[in-house]
Amino acid sequence: MELPCQTDYVRTYFTLFDHFQQTARTSPQQGRPFTYSEQLLIVFFTHMLMRRITTFKAQERWLASHPTDARELGFSGRPHRTTLSRRFKRLSQTVQAFVVFVGQWAENLGTVFDHRVLVEDASLFKTQGPVWHQSDRQAGRIPEKLRNLDTDATWGYSAYHGWVYGYSLHLTCNRAGFPKLIQTETASVDESQVLAQKTPLLFSLQPEAVVGDNAYFKALRVRRWAKQGVILLTPAVRWKKGRYAQAYHRFILRPPIAQWLAARKTAIEPIFDLFSKVLGTTQNQKQLPIQELAKVRTFLSLGVLAVQIAMIVNHVWSLPLRQIAHILTVFS
Repeated sequence: MELPCQTDYVRTYFTLFDHFQQTARTSPQQGRPFTYSEQLLIVFFTHMLMRRITTFKAQERWLASHPTDARELGFSGRPHRTTLSRRFKRLSQTVQAFVVFVGQWAENLGTVFDHRVLVEDASLFKTQGPVWHQSDRQAGRIPEKLRNLDTDATWGYSAYHGWVYGYSLHLTCNRAGFPKLIQTETASVDESQVLAQKTPLLFSLQPEAVVGDNAYFKALRVRRWAKQGVILLTPAVRWKKGRYAQAYHRFILRPPIAQWLAARKTAIEPIFDLFSKVLGTTQNQKQLPIQELAKVRTFLSLGVLAVQIAMIVNHVWSLPLRQIAHILTVFS
């Protein structure tokens, strides 16, 4: 059976980014044009993260020792590590918008990529380096012997991993697990707060329902969303008293509402495992190989985008939708 090669994946990245640039409603870039285009760097940094080459010095050395591969990717020269670092930190906003575009573009391929029912969840990732104990952090005090500390990270709690010092990836996907929207924050940022920030973009997708766990529930939010034609589905385990609460619990037992709510775990939780395999964050508490919020945002966004591209290529080549082993093989 013929399988997609690296060229097929790279072509998909470049083709979709060309469409993205054509449809993006942004003002023309001011000043000197980039020597290395954003689409080239997106593919290059994705290539590097799948090879687990995450320091910019090592990436510069890789370009120097693999000139043929560099030319095939599209490099006409060799960027300095400071250029790679600067561009990497500035890339997160573009990648996040590109993920949104790809999520909408893919709907033309089939119902498996639709947006009728969206699922919302968040996952914690431990930052690289030591932890900053909360008492020291609140006092702004860095212990004398504490080295290589990420001062951007914060503490967050996960029922599975416990307390984690790092960052959280907030994901919106459809029932097939195909990513639609992403947002990266420090670990202490509340899921409900992020959902409020994402609401305008969520509504622009015009879903019929958004499914989440109890962290996303607010009675007022349920009512406000219902007035705008969007159902917010959560178990609402703490909302039991009163006629509105009882009516809501009767409502979420109806088909197909009950099926949508029950599908939450199978729709989104395994997708976080796919991200970890792509990013190499499969150790305890999904420890990241980098620090700083700006870098983490780009890093996690590239992982989500890679899963999107893998799913699209899998669909076109009639492979299992969530099979990411192949893209890891051809890029590593």
